[in-house]
Amino acid sequence: MDRMNGHGRLAIDSKSDPPNMQTPPINTRGDNTSVVVNYNQWFLWSVCLVAALGGLLFGYDWVVISGADIFYEKYFSLTSPADIGWAKSCALAGCLIGSLIAGALSDRYGRKILLILSAILFTASSLATGLANTFSLFVAWRIVGGVAIGMASNLSPVYIAEIAPAAIRGKLVSLNQLNIVIGIVLAQVVNWLVAQPVDPHASVEQILHSWNGQFGWRWMFCLTAIPSLLFLVGMLFVPESPRWLIKTGKIVKAREILLKLGGAVFAEQSVIEVESTLHHETEKVSLRELFRPGIRRIVGFGVLLAFVIQWCGINVIFYYTKDVFAAAGYNVSAILLNIIIVGTVNLLFTIIALQTVDRLGRRWLMLVGWIGLMLIFLAMGYCFHQGVTGFPVVLLVVAAIGCYAATIAPMCWVVLSEIFPNRIRGTAMATAVFALWVGNFTLTYLFPSMLQKFGPAGVFWIFALICSGGFLMTKAYLPETKGKTLEEIERELLGTR
Repeated sequence: MDRMNGHGRLAIDSKSDPPNMQTPPINTRGDNTSVVVNYNQWFLWSVCLVAALGGLLFGYDWVVISGADIFYEKYFSLTSPADIGWAKSCALAGCLIGSLIAGALSDRYGRKILLILSAILFTASSLATGLANTFSLFVAWRIVGGVAIGMASNLSPVYIAEIAPAAIRGKLVSLNQLNIVIGIVLAQVVNWLVAQPVDPHASVEQILHSWNGQFGWRWMFCLTAIPSLLFLVGMLFVPESPRWLIKTGKIVKAREILLKLGGAVFAEQSVIEVESTLHHETEKVSLRELFRPGIRRIVGFGVLLAFVIQWCGINVIFYYTKDVFAAAGYNVSAILLNIIIVGTVNLLFTIIALQTVDRLGRRWLMLVGWIGLMLIFLAMGYCFHQGVTGFPVVLLVVAAIGCYAATIAPMCWVVLSEIFPNRIRGTAMATAVFALWVGNFTLTYLFPSMLQKFGPAGVFWIFALICSGGFLMTKAYLPETKGKTLEEIERELLGTR
């Protein structure tokens, strides 16, 4: 929950962002008297970490397919670019559905119950996907898993943003991205450990009848049930968003949570403050609200940002790492090892992002990220065009992942959770996340055909052009939001005081 003094600004002591994840003391009074309260740090961080486990499952389920595709494609006899693309992108169709469900139901039923539902869907779909004996069943359960991803990707950052103090909101919301990356690395390690060594000269028939072709890829999916159950159990002990409770009139329960978070004075002041910002939010928000003057510019930027980030090229590396490294001259065993290297770099640079998001700011990091990716993709295109293979390509892939993980990836979720006004945040966030999954789906589905038509060099030059557009868009429309309350950000973007 954002804390403000009588002038509408965050009030903290002279120690900003103390080490060891210490939460800054917050002024809980509505006047000029400084009444400093220390957050219950263990409670705050544990709640946010559990909520961010939705991101871990998002990352695991998102990438597990990149190690299993070598084998399930043989099992289901997938040969055409359309079938291969649909196998990878069908879960993203479910993500579209999940984001719409979250947007439609979270304001009515709360964040917690839908996150619990997403954990149940993760568990069921992971087991059923691994047990599927027909391509139709495989696709159906991948779509169900996508619904779970769409719900978690929408609600986890919103939940965290609603409970986090402004001074470390960026770091706490970035936990969602950190868990996405941990999930990615976990999936890559599991794939590497499950898969038995593959003879690079093995025929399709030999791969099909090998342990990998019959059972290995199934275990890759089924093991997702373990973190899914951990998420489910954890969410049973996480409180509902106090902000949602206050909005729906459950003041007593909200006060109990806030009391545990920051004490009696903090709890009472928080209830008063939240009620003052929600006096219009009890009315039902329709999609027409998103097109009001002033509002549509903010929502339009959020929607376009979410879509463009999916088309910046990084998703291709995660989904089609095998194809990228194969084009660089690596065999199957080396590809699986390189995938783990990519995941490890992703994790390390995401940890760096957690330390910089509230210090360097969202806008600056995004601008640096767009420029960095543009230059790297230009170089990758040149390597493929000139026939350069091996280590230089791997080095550029690692550089692209590091650049993305330290800048654009965490900033996407932080910015989307911050820029929308209070009254429309749920609906606007759902709309932006829907656009995010539309972008992800279209790129994943079209990439095999793009690769066939333009070749690796042409594809990465297209991504470089898209990154330059992302830089111009961010520079023109995104103000700096670090250290500001959600209300301050709203006033600045709407041009009101």
